[in-house]
Amino acid sequence: MLQAINPTSTAAWSKLREHFEQMKLIQMQDLFEEDSSRGSSFNIQFDNFLLDYSKNKITKETLSYLIELGEEVHLREAIEALFNGSKVNKTENRAVLHTALRDFTPEASIVVDGVNVLDEIRQTRARIKDFVDRVVQGDYTSSTGEAFTDIVNIGIGGSDLGPKMVVQGLANYSNHLRAHFISNVDDDYLYSILDKLNPQTTLVLVVSKTFTTQETVLNADKVVQWLSESVAKDQLTQHLVGVTAEVERAVAYGINPAVIFPMWDHIGGRFSLWSSVGLSIALAIGYENFEKLLKGANKMDVHFRTAPFEQNIPVVCALLSVWYNNFFGYETEAVVPYSQFLERFPAHLQQMIMESNGKDKNREGFPVNYETGTLIWGDVGVSAQHAFFQLFHQGTKVVPVDFIGFVNPFCSSDSNHTILMSNFFGQTEALLNGKEATREIDTEDPLIQNFREFTGNKPSNTLLIDKLTPESLGALVALYEHKTFVQGVIWNIYSFDQFGVEYGKVLAKNIQGEIISNNVLKHDSSTAFLLNYYLRNRSL
Repeated sequence: MLQAINPTSTAAWSKLREHFEQMKLIQMQDLFEEDSSRGSSFNIQFDNFLLDYSKNKITKETLSYLIELGEEVHLREAIEALFNGSKVNKTENRAVLHTALRDFTPEASIVVDGVNVLDEIRQTRARIKDFVDRVVQGDYTSSTGEAFTDIVNIGIGGSDLGPKMVVQGLANYSNHLRAHFISNVDDDYLYSILDKLNPQTTLVLVVSKTFTTQETVLNADKVVQWLSESVAKDQLTQHLVGVTAEVERAVAYGINPAVIFPMWDHIGGRFSLWSSVGLSIALAIGYENFEKLLKGANKMDVHFRTAPFEQNIPVVCALLSVWYNNFFGYETEAVVPYSQFLERFPAHLQQMIMESNGKDKNREGFPVNYETGTLIWGDVGVSAQHAFFQLFHQGTKVVPVDFIGFVNPFCSSDSNHTILMSNFFGQTEALLNGKEATREIDTEDPLIQNFREFTGNKPSNTLLIDKLTPESLGALVALYEHKTFVQGVIWNIYSFDQFGVEYGKVLAKNIQGEIISNNVLKHDSSTAFLLNYYLRNRSL
């Protein structure tokens, strides 16, 4: 269990508040002038990861107070509770064990409610390996006896965002199977995908914990109808795979029990890509690479669990986030990976972080009296530089940025990598130092010179990774999972439920009935007006 400690009541919070008064007007340029070794002092190296956090509005004193805050809220005990199967998700009375999914320690045991969950995880991994190998090798064939060429993953939220991000991120490791993802209830998009596929060589994954998720079931119905136009009804089952906790519902839907893979209560959707939910990943890149993804995440797990806080990458990243969110009042954070393959990475983090820590009640159920959560956004560099970086450099808002770059490209002949990484380094330096007003040309108007100036002093983290591989991507995702957990511990909130999202689904279902019946019931005046307008003007 997690202890309920209001962070603002701790001695460290009081010290940080006093310390902030000394730091709020600090210029990072001055910190670098005062300490010529700052760049080599404020960094952490682990495996193939280097975190440089020297370009932040902190001193060693700041870091010591932040670490003291972690100690006062019993962060170390909370980390152990996460890993050992304690029911840290108290509001749903569940353990949180996404870390167990990537634990390959022989004979290890994590007992929850009298059951060693690692036994079923090992069995499921073996089933995934067997199934994936058979599909990839062409031994598990379609109803026509042909090898599958395409995979369609139907899911939403965590059953879509994580797998889609990883499959795109590891495109260089893909095999002959083409993976497609359907989440939104948008027929225009759905049929634009299906029109490009051969139903006789398409394998469909229906991913839903309850097998009642409206969006997923509606899309599955459409895809099954599409399949049935080319595949005999009694052979449809050869094209369907289920990932669910409700096996009976999946069987009733027409899925063979032999290809139904489990989902567990102790795995939250936004942390589930390591589980059977990642079946699409394993099919797209092969089981061997899928296992490397898991083992890379496990390396970060071990680092997070064992490293002292001052040398712990997820902990330091989380502490810096708390420092900016709760003292400087910087409400947003940008994540900018310098790899086009990681285009979907910020979107995955949006769900992971904002669905986890977007909470206004503490662990005792009372409203918090401080800020929780951060707004996460971003895009890939260099594209982002030509979009929103102008606001970073000269805007009135301060947005801490995580820069993620790779030392080595996948292709040894990639000469553009030098240009890509020169932008990577140049942007962090520009955010730090800014630019003084200088005459670009001799005849330039002094007023124009003024517009060219920007002050710098904008914080950033620089994360350098050797290469984008299954192992490094696994570790990168795990880093942000653990950062999210640390933030939740410090903010004294429960990070693993999402009741706000669930209530919105209830309202949507009620409204759906009103639209079908063409009868608007009681709502606030705005919603009633909008519904009536929609019903009067729709053409369907």
